[in-house]
Amino acid sequence: MRILALLRSAVLLLLLFVGGPEGRKVRGGRAQPRRAQPPPSYRERSEATESFPLDFTAVEGNMDNFMTQVKNLAQSLYPCSAQKLDHDMKLHFLENTSVTCNDGTPAGYYLKESRGSRRWLVFLEGGWYCFNKQTCDSRYKTMRRLMSSAKWPRTRTGTGILSPQPEENPHWWNANMVFIPYCSSDVWSGASAKTDQSGYAFMGSLIIQEVVKELLMKGLDNAKVLLLAGSSAGGTGVLLNVDRVAELLQDLGHTTVQVRGLSDSGWFLDNKQYRCTDCLDTISCAPTEAIKRGIRYWDGIVPEGCRLAHEGEEWNCFFGYKVYPTLKCPVFVVQWLFDEAQLTVDNIHLTGQPVQEGQWRYIQNLGSELRKTLKDVPAMFAPACLSHEVITRNYWMDIHVKGTSLPRALQCWDRSLHNSIRNNNNNSSSSSSNSRAPPRGCPLHLIDSCPWPHCNPTCPTIRDQLTGQEMSVIQFLTHMGFDVQRIAQQQGMEPSKLLGMLNNGN
Repeated sequence: MRILALLRSAVLLLLLFVGGPEGRKVRGGRAQPRRAQPPPSYRERSEATESFPLDFTAVEGNMDNFMTQVKNLAQSLYPCSAQKLDHDMKLHFLENTSVTCNDGTPAGYYLKESRGSRRWLVFLEGGWYCFNKQTCDSRYKTMRRLMSSAKWPRTRTGTGILSPQPEENPHWWNANMVFIPYCSSDVWSGASAKTDQSGYAFMGSLIIQEVVKELLMKGLDNAKVLLLAGSSAGGTGVLLNVDRVAELLQDLGHTTVQVRGLSDSGWFLDNKQYRCTDCLDTISCAPTEAIKRGIRYWDGIVPEGCRLAHEGEEWNCFFGYKVYPTLKCPVFVVQWLFDEAQLTVDNIHLTGQPVQEGQWRYIQNLGSELRKTLKDVPAMFAPACLSHEVITRNYWMDIHVKGTSLPRALQCWDRSLHNSIRNNNNNSSSSSSNSRAPPRGCPLHLIDSCPWPHCNPTCPTIRDQLTGQEMSVIQFLTHMGFDVQRIAQQQGMEPSKLLGMLNNGN
């Protein structure tokens, strides 16, 4: 029956293209490409479309051959590939040309519309930052794509949570997808135009505001949910901007749009570095010092609640555990317990020789400290892995915590917010909706309890930095300076039992 349903959709698509422009019209008279219909469990409510009675009885015995002929005919009639045109996000530059990238080129966004869907996913790209003229000049020479739109491609293909394929993105595949390239170098916080003194504009916060305003004219005004997502600096950008987006929509009269946040790998700690160094560049500079300098250089904006809580020391709002309690919108936090970017700024470099015992203790302590900052976050996913960023990776469905995948946890979170609104008749931007109990059997507070990097067997593959060969967990931990005999003695167990635990990921 599933094959017949797919076949009917394929032939219907074929008939519509064969029928010419008149056959492609839908309600309102606008011609638009057809997409194959998803299974019923994913289908969203939308206006009914025309249907054609088709009889497949004569071909049921030779379905494969018939499908091959249909595909060949469709490709010959439509060589430009309708699927690719449908699935790619297309570049739009901002109409407000005063809001720019660092070098004054126009800012913009990529959009793939999903007609009939009232859900919008707006993603903020990551990519570090610069915090003074020297570091920004260096960044412009080596990473110009993150400071200028001059060479942006015309289209982008979404992956992970931005994928339009239900196999890769089971819960959000049919949403309207928006990707905002990072070209402001300010952790999405800046609000300053280009000056002769700095030579650069820092308009990350303003870029988000302008994109949202333009999306209102493209269907966001009729949205049910807007999920502001981001990875790395974009993940921190979510924490800094989710309430501001909600306030903008409220001010413009769009009070029914439920604004939520998804912060991936943006929950940084302002901890003491393993080895203190001078603040010469973004890699070696301590996070607190870099942000203190940057927020002044960018004219950075932070959420109002956090600004009032840390008046005079607004740099605190760039660290997740300090800004999160002040937010009104519900936010789901995704964070590796051993984040590579955090270790880098803490001056732990996991290349070359095995790490020293002091570094190993520092790494373990980082995981412990991160757990403490996340304990009161009701919606979160924190695997004990050494990695950075995940929600746009094509393997994002493969990572599990306590038997639950990240897409499943996000779906549970979505259901909990929906139930909260339905039961309490509250807007999802109220803080109470972030603390509702999840549906039974649907966990959304997921954090690994095992204490070592990559003790979770579903962690991404580790490769040797020199040879490129895959490493087993034990090989990796040995490289990290893990002493099985000593650790087993500390844990009060036999070394063989500890090795078994490591192999099983317990």
